[in-house]
Amino acid sequence: MSTQWKYLVVKVKTGMLGDFKMETLQEELDRHGRLGWELVNVVHAAPTISSPTLVFKKEV
Repeated sequence: MSTQWKYLVVKVKTGMLGDFKMETLQEELDRHGRLGWELVNVVHAAPTISSPTLVFKKEV
């Protein structure tokens, strides 16, 4: 039987100008990692705006 995955998409909170604190990003990564989620991708909506969206997966 093949492995089945569950996915989670998390948008990192940004400031008024689209910036974010590295500590906020680290907290999101650590928190979801402790819950068994593995980061598989980071998506930026636009090259000029830093609003990373984190994509995680976890085996079902």
